[in-house]
Amino acid sequence: MLNAVLVIPNSMTNHPFENTYNLSDEQLRLLDEAEELMVKGALGAAEKMLLSMLKADEECIPVLSNLGHLYGRHLSEFETAVEYYDRVLAIEPDNAWARDARRRYLRYIE
Repeated sequence: MLNAVLVIPNSMTNHPFENTYNLSDEQLRLLDEAEELMVKGALGAAEKMLLSMLKADEECIPVLSNLGHLYGRHLSEFETAVEYYDRVLAIEPDNAWARDARRRYLRYIE
């Protein structure tokens, strides 16, 4: 799962994980759909969906993280990936996943 920061078992919810960022059901559905699009290689559609979600909530950590992943891993746009991970870390400085991913893509641009 691309937004691994959300995967925490919790039998008290309708979801197989704890909704750490209090995302709406619609946000969760759209994130799942965007991730599925990435897996299928429909990168333009995934990008469009994630950017639309970001307009609605500019500080949504899972959306920012997925955009970093999309730009870094799938599109090889490393500077853009680093910018999204920088945004995650500005909001959540202790986010180890974003810090590690940012470091991985920084190697390609320094």
